[in-house]
Amino acid sequence: MGGHCGIEEQTNEVLSFTPHGTFHWFAKKENRHSSYAFDTENEFYAILGGNPDSVKKAILYIPITNEQKILFDSISAAYVHQTPYDYALFGMRCAAATYEVLAQLNLLPRYSNSKTSRIIFYPKKLRRRLFKLAKTNGWKIERFEGTKKRKWEKD
Repeated sequence: MGGHCGIEEQTNEVLSFTPHGTFHWFAKKENRHSSYAFDTENEFYAILGGNPDSVKKAILYIPITNEQKILFDSISAAYVHQTPYDYALFGMRCAAATYEVLAQLNLLPRYSNSKTSRIIFYPKKLRRRLFKLAKTNGWKIERFEGTKKRKWEKD
């Protein structure tokens, strides 16, 4: 059910939301231990440890308009400068944060951050929604099975 989520709008620049600092069970508005950052593809796929070439991956290609690209650039610049929320087990994490950005681009229904963090509690929840949209809209999906030395979850 795990993994990591991010958005790549330009080649080799993946925006993702990660913890930064002390672990929080619940989100704290005044003491945010999180960050948004752009990573290279190799850095992004190595976030959870291991060799980036041996991890299981699912890449969805979502077509966006010029207006959505401009909006994404604006959102990502603001979020990298100052994270809008804390990273917490019961709060925003990578999947919910990715959902929240995609919702601002009108690619997914928009909810409050609290509701988003409840319904997109882990990456598999986001993957299933996006796979369903990809099938409906004819979006391209690339899957990489990862190393056989590790037991991966089924999607």
